[in-house]
Amino acid sequence: MAGDVELPGVIPIFPLPNVVLFPGVPLPLHIFEERYRDMVADAVASPQPMIGMVLLRGDWKGGYHGRPQVYPVGCVGRLVQSDRLEDGRYNILLRGTREFTVEDEVGDTRYRQARVRWRPPPADGLNGDEREDLISLADELVRQNDPTTADRLFSDDSMSDELLVNFLSYALDFPPIEKLALLQAAAITNRAHRLRELLQLTIAEVGSGGGSDGWIH
Repeated sequence: MAGDVELPGVIPIFPLPNVVLFPGVPLPLHIFEERYRDMVADAVASPQPMIGMVLLRGDWKGGYHGRPQVYPVGCVGRLVQSDRLEDGRYNILLRGTREFTVEDEVGDTRYRQARVRWRPPPADGLNGDEREDLISLADELVRQNDPTTADRLFSDDSMSDELLVNFLSYALDFPPIEKLALLQAAAITNRAHRLRELLQLTIAEVGSGGGSDGWIH
């Protein structure tokens, strides 16, 4: 993860209704709105090419093209790839870097910018039993619908505790507001505990014939 000296005090923010980014996780995006084309162009030209992902809140649909409310906790992504299409749209790839809290919005660009407070990198991890329990639950959920992916993913023990928890938090098919609650948990142990609860609930719902299939969409 990036050190604090590499994290700017003001970042562009990209509000979406259904995307919650986590540190270490890659996020591909297709950028088509004019204001966010400007955002990507400015990020590409910046010495610190970063975009903060935040979740829209409340009744945002009527005011989407303005500045509807957002939840204050988000995650910045470092722009690692950008492809500008002939019509001016972009395909980009962000890699989650660090969680932040929006303090206030600043700037006069068409896209939104915010002054942010950065969360310190996590200092904790999981013990062996906690990690194995989490992997076992996730494997049970994924294997019901995609055994090949389960074999590939859960046979790899090279992921750090932080990346494992963050990847599952991002990739599993939980409602966005639940993913935001996971992001808001500062300690990895707390995030893993909440993730475990969500996995148990989802497995029970799938087993009773309700809920989603639980896997990535």
